[in-house]
Amino acid sequence: MSDHILVRHDGPIATVVLNREKARNAITLGMYQRLPEVFTELDQDPGIKVLVLRGAGERAFASGADIGEFETVRANASDAKRYNEHVAAAEQALEAVSKPTIAMVHGYCIGGGCGLALACDLRFADSRAKFGITPAKLGLVYSLESTKRLVDAIGAARAKWVLMSGQQVGAAQAERWGLAELLGEPEELAEQTYEFAGLLAERAQYSVRATKQIVGRILSGQTVDDEETTWLRNSSFDTDDYAEGVRAFLEKRAPVFTWS
Repeated sequence: MSDHILVRHDGPIATVVLNREKARNAITLGMYQRLPEVFTELDQDPGIKVLVLRGAGERAFASGADIGEFETVRANASDAKRYNEHVAAAEQALEAVSKPTIAMVHGYCIGGGCGLALACDLRFADSRAKFGITPAKLGLVYSLESTKRLVDAIGAARAKWVLMSGQQVGAAQAERWGLAELLGEPEELAEQTYEFAGLLAERAQYSVRATKQIVGRILSGQTVDDEETTWLRNSSFDTDDYAEGVRAFLEKRAPVFTWS
């Protein structure tokens, strides 16, 4: 089962690969069970600054949950409850990663695949990408947490359109709607993704991760600073990276940040 989840390291960038290319990277229950551990380990690794999630090959990010398992792992309400808990745990663990996360979407990004992509901070897609969430085609109901991520990304009315119709959203429409922050040609997407990931890795990591925390709080409904967000802002002035950023600006050179 570990072969279905691969982890690659390239300096400060880690790539998690959904590795079932022949099945368009359909996600098995075992993969969902493994992912929280993978995401937690990478988040705790001080050498990793950015996480990229992708599917093997270029035909699909992930075509959804492996429907071939449904008659055994989701045969009834009790089984489905346990299955859904594993799905939720994987998405929550990905969303909880303190470092920037990017979904690199080649081709199909459907159902559970779209759920994982939405749990990332950013989604970069190729021009052939197709996004879709299909509970209405299967007689299922999407979870509140997963639905909220979709609403946060594209708004309430468009989320209803996606979920009620089950229709796929093409790459250009996905970019217009906010499902994808960057759109590139299939042969250029990896270069564009890792170039941006490298840029994030060069930035002051305290600033990057504090920004992620604060945006998360805003999406959860917080509208004014509290003690913790005030501390995050004020404490940045005591970091070595702040001192380095100021020195580099004054000396007209690129900063070299060290906080991790």
